[in-house]
Amino acid sequence: MRRTRAASFLKKAVGMSLAAALLSCGPDAYVAPSPAPVTPATASKPLATYTDWPSITSAIPKDPVMESRIAQIVAGMTLAQKVGQMTQAEIQSITPAEVTQYFIGSVLNGGGSWPGNNKRAAVTDWVARADAFYDASLATNMAVKIPIIWGTDAVHGHNNVYGATVFPHNIGLGAAHDAELVRRIGIATARAVRATGIDWAFAPTLAVVRDDRWGRSYEGFSEDPAIVNEYAGQIVTGFQGTFSSEANLLVTAKHFMGDGGTDKGDDQGVTTCSLSDMINIHGQGYYSALAAGAQTVMASFSSWSNPSQGINAGKMHGSQYMLTEVLKGKLGFDGFVVSDWNGIAQVPGCTNSSCPQAINAGIDMVMVPTDWKAFITNTLAQVQSGQIPLSRIDDAVTRILRVKMRAGLFSGRKPSQRLDAGNAAALQARPLAREAVQKSLVLLKNNGNVLPLARGKKILVVGKSADSMPNQTGGWTLTWQGTGNSNADFPNGDTILAGIREAAGAANVTYSSNGRGVQVANFDAVIAVVGETPYAEGNGDIGPTQTLEHSSRYAEDLSVLKGVTGKGKPVITVFLSGRPLYVNNLLNRSDAFVAAWLPGTEGKGVSDVLFRDASGNIHKDFTGKLSFSWPKAACQTPVNVGDANYAPLFPLGYGLSYAHPATVPQLAETSVSGGCG
Repeated sequence: MRRTRAASFLKKAVGMSLAAALLSCGPDAYVAPSPAPVTPATASKPLATYTDWPSITSAIPKDPVMESRIAQIVAGMTLAQKVGQMTQAEIQSITPAEVTQYFIGSVLNGGGSWPGNNKRAAVTDWVARADAFYDASLATNMAVKIPIIWGTDAVHGHNNVYGATVFPHNIGLGAAHDAELVRRIGIATARAVRATGIDWAFAPTLAVVRDDRWGRSYEGFSEDPAIVNEYAGQIVTGFQGTFSSEANLLVTAKHFMGDGGTDKGDDQGVTTCSLSDMINIHGQGYYSALAAGAQTVMASFSSWSNPSQGINAGKMHGSQYMLTEVLKGKLGFDGFVVSDWNGIAQVPGCTNSSCPQAINAGIDMVMVPTDWKAFITNTLAQVQSGQIPLSRIDDAVTRILRVKMRAGLFSGRKPSQRLDAGNAAALQARPLAREAVQKSLVLLKNNGNVLPLARGKKILVVGKSADSMPNQTGGWTLTWQGTGNSNADFPNGDTILAGIREAAGAANVTYSSNGRGVQVANFDAVIAVVGETPYAEGNGDIGPTQTLEHSSRYAEDLSVLKGVTGKGKPVITVFLSGRPLYVNNLLNRSDAFVAAWLPGTEGKGVSDVLFRDASGNIHKDFTGKLSFSWPKAACQTPVNVGDANYAPLFPLGYGLSYAHPATVPQLAETSVSGGCG
């Protein structure tokens, strides 16, 4: 059951210990120790409570001269040319010659799609492909040539490109409570995307995640709409600015709206919240993103329905209320709306290649990866038959041209002639990513102050994820699911094991994935690096009858901890995951426990905080604080700050540090047989 966050609760929480302000447990429950307060510099500001959708003023106003030029261009276009501009095809399903023939307005590369189908394609290969599509778009017989625009899922760095820096996923950035850091990551990611000749990122994800069973939880910054609101404007500003610089890149605010609120965390499912919750929880990221000038919005696969309150918006891709009345009307958005991958097919009565309902609802550019030819044929017929008004087509094309002009695509410079194009060095932002890892780590337990570790000690490292770049980087990395990768696919990065070896001295470190046959007594400490393996979207959903218990899905992690615990040596667990999970049995077998999320390619950011410096002083302290509540029971979901009877194991804002230690007692271990029902 979805519950409403109270605005007054937010105001009371800011500037005080969030653990003390938010924790509400029964007398027999474990009360998490209070961490240091989130300081005003990093705390989210209280949000206004709206009774209706707010009017947003964009940082990028309309230009009357530009509007006049756009109107002239649209007036001179044929219907085929207009529909072509509304069509987005996947790069593997279209040739440059077809771009010319069909007046195509956009292409995209899906996750795991590369030039020449080569995962290790060089930056110059990407630019050459971008040039080919660009040249083709200017080779049409149109009176005014309209440049093509290429979009890519750059959701944690330029993550689809070999050799690029991969930043922590959004859940880790949320734990950093550092909006300025997110702005800098936006700048760095835009530079990397520009290096490959691509114009447009399908990021940021602005979901306010309410049920951690959702397979896209790690794409959200927080369960707290205040954090999402604070971050959204900053990351849009970093990526896109106001197009005052050639370094700026088009961004996409996604997925509009309510994708993080589906019942039971069902990806592409139904959100049943009230109008007030949709406005004041799920809308918050869009208000700051649109105010910062976000030029494109991607529709959500999800639906919105609450019959008890008379709400039946249906599939977002087909919701005229949400896409036109709310987004383009009340919120004042004048950019364009793009559909998600074959998203139109989920609208009742539609298919991958035919959906007048979605276009009439407000979709301007239609992502039809492989069925784009049939889509063009069908859409032309639907306009000619009157199913789609020509005025709706003209509006869509006007919006697309407006965005292309604002982004500077009419400058006359092909992708290879733009800033940083072909520069492999521009793919790299390793110091920034390492800083992001350091700031994202959350210390959940440090009994006996076993951390930080001294250098030069004998360290046993165990666990499947210690030497695994795929497990560090997670989904949406080189491939869609983040699977099928190896360490060799990440030439510009370090595993957590590599960082431990550097900090402790390679000769002092022994690694055993399963810990079997190793004498723990021969070492000074054990570091276990365990957690989830890669997934994306619905493939990562924890089903409604399944539990949040990590060990029920990854029994090997509990096994490896059982093998090293109780041997007289401190055990430090580094837990990699895309969401908070029920891990009481792992916590009990760990003297120290670190939530490291999905840190990306800079594994040394973890060891920077675990180890003292060469002089024996604290090198980097833990500064991360939970941006998601941590469950104390296997079936405790949803659990969000502001809920009635809010009682997590660790509340929003929790995080220990070397400067503020605390002791976590032995926790109850309850395995739920048969699932959650």
